[in-house]
Amino acid sequence: MPTYVTLFKWTEQGTKDMKNAPARFAASKNLIESVGGKVLGIYVTMGKYDVVAVTEGPSDEAAAAAVLSIASKGNVTSMTMRAFTEKEFAEIVQRLP
Repeated sequence: MPTYVTLFKWTEQGTKDMKNAPARFAASKNLIESVGGKVLGIYVTMGKYDVVAVTEGPSDEAAAAAVLSIASKGNVTSMTMRAFTEKEFAEIVQRLP
């Protein structure tokens, strides 16, 4: 399954409701699993972004739908990146002319 790295920033709403963040994490995990994905890790970070999630999904469309659903609640903004394993990258490089 494709791998995704999503960077989240808490909104003012999400910051005000910080005590419920662990429950929101659990709900997000359930959502990702419901579209056929898997959460490899969720990390609260210091710096420009507040949360980093590493997930797998059955397709780009499924991953996008899950992240859009999470962001639509108003607690976070997000940026998702498709991540390629070393093996996947080596296969891509082999296709270069």
